[in-house]
Amino acid sequence: MSKGLPETRTDTAMSELVPEPRPKPAVPMKPMSINSNLLGYIGIDTIIEQMRKKTMKTGFDFNIMVVGQSGLGKSTLVNTLFKSQVSRKASSWNREEKIPKTVEIKAIGHVIEEGGVKMKLTVIDTPGFGDQINNENCWEPIEKYINEQYEKFLKEEVNIARKKRIPDTRVHCCLYFISPTGHSLRPLDLEFMKHLSKVVNIIPVIAKADTMTLEEKCEFKQRVRKELEVNGIEFYPQKEFDEDLEDKTENDKIRQESMPFAVVGSDKEYQVNGKRVLGRKTPWGIIEVENLNHCEFALLRDFVIRTHLQDLKEVTHNIHYETYRAKRLNDNGGLPPGEGLLGTVLPPVPATPCPTAE
Repeated sequence: MSKGLPETRTDTAMSELVPEPRPKPAVPMKPMSINSNLLGYIGIDTIIEQMRKKTMKTGFDFNIMVVGQSGLGKSTLVNTLFKSQVSRKASSWNREEKIPKTVEIKAIGHVIEEGGVKMKLTVIDTPGFGDQINNENCWEPIEKYINEQYEKFLKEEVNIARKKRIPDTRVHCCLYFISPTGHSLRPLDLEFMKHLSKVVNIIPVIAKADTMTLEEKCEFKQRVRKELEVNGIEFYPQKEFDEDLEDKTENDKIRQESMPFAVVGSDKEYQVNGKRVLGRKTPWGIIEVENLNHCEFALLRDFVIRTHLQDLKEVTHNIHYETYRAKRLNDNGGLPPGEGLLGTVLPPVPATPCPTAE
């Protein structure tokens, strides 16, 4: 029996040296199309109609922030964008009034409805931005406000008995108004976008584009794009978030040709060739706001509302908010170690890749 022991060890050693071949991991097969083999109608395609009905019942939130110096027509443009008085115009300063010493944050909410679909629109204005002699760190109140909205959503999300529908006050889009100097971006423009592009979707727009000639406008747009690229500033839609070739092709065209949108805003109507149009009256004619030959307002409207509104919301939730959430939970919510936002023990939450919106 003792003679057999070394053989057993040898067999064991050999089995360790030459392990049994493991079966190769199963490679998931691509889903096969079986529509042609269906014996009858199932009704899978009705999911779109179901989603539409639910959205029409509940409505949805959209929060847009406007940032820029006074006098660039921010309120007028937003009112033109949504064809209603959703943003209050800041009247010119009276002699008795003082210009705000710090940036203020003013949010105005409205419910607008079109075709049975309700949208709770919140316009966040930032009076006082860039209006001081010393504008150092004037973006900090804006960044603080954006992060505060993420914090509100996070606290609601981690509640044990949380609401069925969490109120969404997160900023989905920030229109940054660039002064139509025709020269280059100001240091303030670059610093603001450099800091805020990490926490919110920034869409740069050239305000009052009717003050430039067509050649000046084209050259200024190219110069702005170049300066943003050189300074490593990414505006929406960000290249890294393109989901497929179709998205990339569409967004590349926007990034390379349309951005920044050169726009003109107006809430006044004029008669042009027998039609009532929104426009600005000048000594040499009417500048039609929605005429692509006059300005790019129509491109901006289609981009923000008709083609990318849902994506703006998804990028806010899946990228910007998820980045904030992962950091806060990894830091344990800024509360004493071992305690969660409600005083309960929370397990460590690793930073996971942001889910891809479908």
